Amino acid sequence: EVHLVESGGGLAQPGGSLRLSCAASGSLNGYSMAWLRQAPGKELEWISSINARGITTFYSDSVKGRFTISRDNAKNTVYLQLNNLRIEDTAIYYCAKDVGARFGQQFADQGQGTQVTVSS
Repeated sequence: EVHLVESGGGLAQPGGSLRLSCAASGSLNGYSMAWLRQAPGKELEWISSINARGITTFYSDSVKGRFTISRDNAKNTVYLQLNNLRIEDTAIYYCAKDVGARFGQQFADQGQGTQVTVSS
């Protein structure tokens, strides 16, 4: 089991930016990775995935065009750049392995999360 630790969350204004990081305790080579989020009172939502080599990315409609997922396999770290933030992006953000037959459906080793709050 790989332990994933998210960081980089905080308070941002609408239209602002944050960069989240997900550091792994071991190698992420060969694993697709995902970012998920859970807003207050809502279910866990998949928002983005990246394949093992970092070539192919996927986004939910709610973040497409505003968020960018990337990874550095040498550093065992996955990133999520959040731009043009909206109040409705307020949530706890988690990273996890994306282990399903299709991206965005099944996850493992989810981290503890980092809080993102968007407020003016």
